[in-house]
Amino acid sequence: MILSKELRKKYIEFFKEKGHQEIPSASLVPENDPTVLFTTAGMHPLVPYLLGELHPEGKRLVNVQKCVRTGDIDDVGDSTHNTFFEMLGNWSLGDYFKKDSIHWSFEFLTNQKWLGINPEKIKVTVFKGDDDAPKDEESIQIWQECFSKLGASSEVFDKEKKNNKAARIFPLPKEDNWWGPAGQTGPCGPDTEIFIDLGKSVNFANCPNGDDCKPGCHCGRYIEIWNNVFMQYNKTSTGKYIPLVQKNVDTGMGMERTLAILNDFDNIYETDLLAPIIAKIKTLLCCHGEDEVQNNSVATHNESDDGIVTLRSAPLTMTVQDVKSTKIISDHIRTSVFMIADSVLPSNLDRGYILRRLLRRAIRHGNLLKLSNGFLSPVVETVIDIYKEFYPELEKNKDKILDEIRKEEEKFEKALERGLKEFDRYVQTVILDGKITLEEKEMKLHQAPKEMSSEAVFKLITTFGFPIELIIEEAKARGLIVNLDMVDSMIQKHQELSRTASAGKFKGGLADCSEETTRLHTTAHLLLESLRRVLGEHVFQKGSNITAERLRFDFSHPNKLTDVQRQKVEDLVNEQIKRNLPVQMEEMSLEEAKENGAMGVFESKYGEKVKVYTIGNKDTGIFSKEICGGPHIKNTSELGKFKIKKEESSSSGIRRIKAILG
Repeated sequence: MILSKELRKKYIEFFKEKGHQEIPSASLVPENDPTVLFTTAGMHPLVPYLLGELHPEGKRLVNVQKCVRTGDIDDVGDSTHNTFFEMLGNWSLGDYFKKDSIHWSFEFLTNQKWLGINPEKIKVTVFKGDDDAPKDEESIQIWQECFSKLGASSEVFDKEKKNNKAARIFPLPKEDNWWGPAGQTGPCGPDTEIFIDLGKSVNFANCPNGDDCKPGCHCGRYIEIWNNVFMQYNKTSTGKYIPLVQKNVDTGMGMERTLAILNDFDNIYETDLLAPIIAKIKTLLCCHGEDEVQNNSVATHNESDDGIVTLRSAPLTMTVQDVKSTKIISDHIRTSVFMIADSVLPSNLDRGYILRRLLRRAIRHGNLLKLSNGFLSPVVETVIDIYKEFYPELEKNKDKILDEIRKEEEKFEKALERGLKEFDRYVQTVILDGKITLEEKEMKLHQAPKEMSSEAVFKLITTFGFPIELIIEEAKARGLIVNLDMVDSMIQKHQELSRTASAGKFKGGLADCSEETTRLHTTAHLLLESLRRVLGEHVFQKGSNITAERLRFDFSHPNKLTDVQRQKVEDLVNEQIKRNLPVQMEEMSLEEAKENGAMGVFESKYGEKVKVYTIGNKDTGIFSKEICGGPHIKNTSELGKFKIKKEESSSSGIRRIKAILG
C-alpha cells in the first residue's frame, strides 16, 4: 500500500532530480487574485511568474498545493469528487516545454523506481486543432515515442477507422484540451491530459457510449490523474492567437485520485487521507448514545510501526444514503479545517459563506445519521492528526478551528429551530389558509403536492441558513414540492454562492496584471503600513482582492474605525504618494527578510528565497518593507489619489476596506 506521505515524497524527489526547486504550498486564500475565492490549482500563486516576473527560486518549480473547489459540491460522496484536495504540480517558467514535460510525466508514472503503473493502462488526450490553432502534432509525436519505447501501442484515435479500442492517443476539441485565457484576452494554449483505464469492469456495461467509450467519458472507466498545460499563445483583442515569447508549462496531478488508482481502491475515501475520518464517524455512529449497538462493530483506524494504515471493519448496518452522508461529512469537515487554518471564518459573504455552507451541510448529514450534538469536534481532531506533519498550521490553529466549528454548530441548531417554525407558519397561513379543523388539515395535506413559493424557499436559505436538502425533505413531509431551477436562479442573482468564482477547473485562470491592478497592488503596501501606524502593530493583512476598479483589503482589528482614524489612514497613504517614493525589489532568504524587518502576509507559503519590496530609501526614509510576489510600479507618484470608499466588518476580528485610486 502506498501512503500519501510516500507519494508526496516521491513526486518532490523526482522533480528535484530534474532540476526543480521545491516551493511550499500557498494559502487557500489567493493573494490579489479576483478571479477565484479560493486557490483552486497550484498555478494561482504563480500568476505573476507565469506572466513574466522572475521567481526567486528559478524557472523550474515543484510543490504540493492545497486547493479548494466547490463547483461540484453536489457530487461529493461519489468515488472521485472532493471540495478540498492536494495538487501535485511542476512548472517551467520559460524553460523546458512539451518534450521534457511529457517524457518526465510518463517516466514518473511508469518507471518502477517511482509509481510503476503499467503503460497499457495509460491513455492520453491532446488538442485536435481548430480554426484558431493547429492540431497538437508535437505532443502526439512525443507520446508515441514514450509508448513505443516501452512496447505499448501508440495508435492515434481515428473516427473513420473506429479504432478507439486499440487507440492510445485521443485528439479532442478545445472544450476538452485547451487552457485559457482567463478573460477575453491573454495567455492560453493546448494541454494534454493523462487518464488511467480502469477496464470494462467499472460501470462499462452501463456506459451510454458503448463501444465508443474513450477518455473524457463519464461512465467511470477512465480517471484523469494528470494534466499538462502548454501556454504557448496570447489571444489578442481581435481574437487572433499569437505565439508567446515566454512559453510555460503548468501541470497538476490530483493526490487523492492518484492514491486510489495506485492502491486499486474503488474510491478516494479508501485512501489514508479520508479512510480514518470515515472510521471516526462510524465509531461515533455506534457510540453516540446509551443504546449503543451491541452486535455491530465498526471500522477502526490502525497505524503500525512502519506507518502502514489499515482499516479493520465488521458489518455496520448502513443504508446507501448513510454511507454517502459519512463521505460528505468527512469531505466537508476536512475542507473546513483547512479553510479556518487559513483565516477563513463563517459568514454570509464570499469565502465565509462557502465555509458556512460546508459546515451546515456536514451538520445536516450528521443529523440524518442521528449523531449527537457536538459530534464534529472528534472528527476535526482526526483531520488534524492526519495532516499536521505536512501542514503544521493545522496543529498551530487547533483551538481556533475547534472553537469556530463549535460556535457554528450552536448557531445552526438555533437556526434550524427558527427555520422549522417558519416552515410550519408557511404551511399554516399559505397552504392551509389559517385556522382549520384537524380533519380539513389532513385532507389538504394529502391532496396533490403544491409547489412551494421560490420566495419562501429563498428566505429559508438566506435568512435561516437551511440547506436545500433539508428544505426538500421538510417540504415533502408537508405535501409540498420545490422548484429547484427557480430557487437556484434566485440564489445566483443574489450572488451568495459565487459558483463561477469558487469552482475553478484544472485549466484555471490567470489574474489581471494590468496597469490598474499593478498600481492598486502597490497601494495595498502603503495601506497596510498606514493602518499599523494609525491603529497599532496588532494589524496584519488577512487577505486582499484587487480588480482594475478597486482594492479590497482585509486586516486584523477588533473595532470599526472611527471617522478620525479612517481619515488619518487615508491622509497617510496620500502623503506617501505625494512624496514620490521609489519602489525597489531585492531577492534574499526568508531569514534575511525577517532580520530586515520585512512584513509577510502568509508566512507558511514562502520558499527559501523571497522578493522584498521596499517603498522609500535611505534618502527619503523607508515607509514600507514587505515580502511580496509583485507586480509593482516603480514610484508612488504613479498612483494618483487614494480614497477609502467603505470600511466594514469581514468576519469576527477582521475588518475590510474598499478603496480606489483617482
